[in-house]
Amino acid sequence: MTEVRVRFAPSPTGHLHVGGLRTALFNWLFARRHGGKFILRIEDTDRDRSTDAAIEAIVNGLRWAGLDWDEGPHRQSERLELYREKARELFERGRAYWCVCTPEELETRRKEAQAKGESLKYDGRCRERGLTAPAEPAALRFRSPQEGQTVVEDLIKGTITFDNAVLDDLIILRSNGYPTYNLSVVIDDALMGITHVIRGDDHVNNAPRQVPLFEALEYPVPKFAHLPMILGSDKSRLSKRHGATSVLAYQEMGYLPQALVNYLVRLGWSHGDQEIFSIRDMIDKFAFDHVQSSAAVFNPEKLQWLNAEYIKQGESRRIAELLLPFLEQQGYDRDGLVHPRGGIEAVVPHLRERAKTLVEMADWTMPYLTEPVAMDEAAAGKFLTPAIAPSLNKFAERVKTVEPFTKETLDPVLQTILEEDHLKMGKFAQPLRVALTGRTFSPGIYEVMELLGKDLTIKRLERALNHIGS
Repeated sequence: MTEVRVRFAPSPTGHLHVGGLRTALFNWLFARRHGGKFILRIEDTDRDRSTDAAIEAIVNGLRWAGLDWDEGPHRQSERLELYREKARELFERGRAYWCVCTPEELETRRKEAQAKGESLKYDGRCRERGLTAPAEPAALRFRSPQEGQTVVEDLIKGTITFDNAVLDDLIILRSNGYPTYNLSVVIDDALMGITHVIRGDDHVNNAPRQVPLFEALEYPVPKFAHLPMILGSDKSRLSKRHGATSVLAYQEMGYLPQALVNYLVRLGWSHGDQEIFSIRDMIDKFAFDHVQSSAAVFNPEKLQWLNAEYIKQGESRRIAELLLPFLEQQGYDRDGLVHPRGGIEAVVPHLRERAKTLVEMADWTMPYLTEPVAMDEAAAGKFLTPAIAPSLNKFAERVKTVEPFTKETLDPVLQTILEEDHLKMGKFAQPLRVALTGRTFSPGIYEVMELLGKDLTIKRLERALNHIGS
């Protein structure tokens, strides 16, 4: 088998969309599954809309998701003369012709055809004029076949047949000398040795336009695989009205890259009932016969569930690394207080069970890493009252002698105070929790004290008592 070579070829006109990442992922998995090459190509010939910032966002999004490329990023804007040369070659072979119809004339004819219910394709009036070097502005059109059929054996959709009679004579070189999408894509795919064109099924209608171009340029035609679209909950094309669509927006919202990649691979592909896949699993099991041909619906709740699972199961050190930027956004200074028993990594196992995102987890982690702790005034007003102060003071004094500072040694002290002061655990634990963390939710109270350590536990109890006294 010839070496598999695939490409991801985004237009840099905006952020990297989750649909684009899914297309890149399926290309990447197919290349890795077959020991082939994954090529990144930037289709930036649209001078008005392409930006360097968008290219950077695409590259950063792919890197964040863990998708590496073997070649590129190639930029089409650096290959313009090559496209012009191939366009002229088609003209010299009689496979293209000059068209001097103005945009205004074309629009008038289009409206007339629409009013009569006729085909809107170019009427071909310059096809046989034999223009060789027009003095007026002229576009170069490809002489598309008008008889027979173009058949595409799609690896996902099966056999797709197109009637050549409906094909337009495509403009391949604009009057300003700029090549058009279909020409540049065909040339790049051929010269880069692309064996499989894997893309969204919004490109299906480009296949019958591109196959004749491959053949006219005497290039081998690659195999095609058109992926199902991703829809929103209302079954319309996924857009901003359904929520975030940018890959980097999901990074900013605290999603793990592995979780988003795992979610996207299951949008249109399956392997039995398995939901959670390692990257190695995906590579080993990916095949087009498990890719569905119908559209997939994006479900934010399912993605959030999957993200929570990855947070629960992730290696503590890795979660801590991913968590750090979110902590810094909330004011954490990595050069400031770090818990002496392992820092962020030590806190992760105690907070991961309830966290759905890293943003949420960072908020819960802050009380264990910063000093003084931020106090929720409403919680303090409700639970840090003069009535509870004697019990808190008694506990603060008695834990000074507790060694080692663990649940096993702390529990008898706390239970004795509950008995002496006739308190139930809930009545004392919540004020204690607010005193130690500044809020009403946390891991178990003994876990909190172990995480903080004796010195910080005592310091915060004393501050809470001063708060009550003031």
